[in-house]
Amino acid sequence: MPDGTLKHINPLTGTEVWTVPDRAHRPHYNRTLKPPKPLPNSGRENYCDFCETEYFRTPPEKARLLRTSDGQYQKIERLNPDLIEASAALFRRVANLFEIVTIDYWIKNHGFLLSPSQSLWKQHYLGNSRGLEHVTQIIDNKLKFSGKTSEEISKITQEEKFHLANAFFGGAHELVIAGRHFKTGAEWDIELSSSGELSPEDHYRFMRFTIEAMTDIYNNNRYVRYVTIFQNWLQPAGASFDHLHKQLVGLDEWGTSIQDEVDIVRENPNIYNESIVNFSAYHNLVFAENDFAIALSEIGHRFPTLAIYSKSRNARPEEHTEDELRGFSDLVHACHAAMGSQIPCNEEWYYSPRDAVNVMPWHILIKWRTINPAGFEGGTKIFINPVSPISLRDQVVPRLYELRNQEKIRNIRIAMECELKPNPLLYGQK
Repeated sequence: MPDGTLKHINPLTGTEVWTVPDRAHRPHYNRTLKPPKPLPNSGRENYCDFCETEYFRTPPEKARLLRTSDGQYQKIERLNPDLIEASAALFRRVANLFEIVTIDYWIKNHGFLLSPSQSLWKQHYLGNSRGLEHVTQIIDNKLKFSGKTSEEISKITQEEKFHLANAFFGGAHELVIAGRHFKTGAEWDIELSSSGELSPEDHYRFMRFTIEAMTDIYNNNRYVRYVTIFQNWLQPAGASFDHLHKQLVGLDEWGTSIQDEVDIVRENPNIYNESIVNFSAYHNLVFAENDFAIALSEIGHRFPTLAIYSKSRNARPEEHTEDELRGFSDLVHACHAAMGSQIPCNEEWYYSPRDAVNVMPWHILIKWRTINPAGFEGGTKIFINPVSPISLRDQVVPRLYELRNQEKIRNIRIAMECELKPNPLLYGQK
């Protein structure tokens, strides 16, 4: 508009966003609301329930990823309770203590039963004295959080508690938790270990470990039609702890967003190229690329949003080759590294459901939660985002150059280095 107001509408969701010059302000990298405090030299981390000294404060581990002394990676599944404290995990996979879609939902609505392997794992875990103590303590704590008194909890039979424990062994809401709370060598409480603080290799392992968890949920619950995957970073973005973790939630439907996108791609199979990537290239909103993925500042979001699209013919994360996954992971990691560890954000995964005929490219949106929508947005459905897509691009690009020079990110072409070939997304092609 002549006064500088930028009006943009997301071509997939129809969300209308205005960027108004007088309300514009830039989020600051590593901005903090409180003065940093020095960290105590405590050795093993003990800052929250996800930390290394608190492994028994989370449900039994479905899997653990280790980095061995020779630099290799080792995955241990369904960890024996006697071995939980025997190693320091790079990443851990556990049930979410407070499920969004509960195991009772699956049992009562679909007749779900634990698979034979899940039942056997539960039997072995509860047959171990330390495992029994662990599960009982977790259930008691959960009941306390739910408002039960100590007297009420004491009246619950062991059989009832064993039934409640099914959620730990066969539930479809899981967490993938990073090992560290603060980055290695941190001296201050603002030096959190975010996605961007991981090495490119560890970030790839984080994504791969999450995809393996998703596949396992599908394999063990025949009623799951879609597993939604997201990451809430910092409390303003919805995180319970400022400790890096992803969440996976199995659903018996696709959800409105995925349904809407599948409907749109049915009408125009090439819409992601035409209306997202090509459009962004023509307007200089693409800021990074490699042979396997492309990153851009996407229009029409209520929050400043970085979008990373896979170029692969494969439309689902588990179908990507190792090279494709590494290339995609490298761009996602670079985006997190460029924003730093102090900006709250949501990382949201979008991919084609397994039972979808019309497919979309796998893409991830990183939304900076630096804005609080208020009454104006609620009454008009016009969202005020003070950071324009152009401004967002201009904040990210210098950081990417700096990080690449420091060899903290890899496998990336930045800004004018991008090839920007038309229709680079190959999803659905044979």
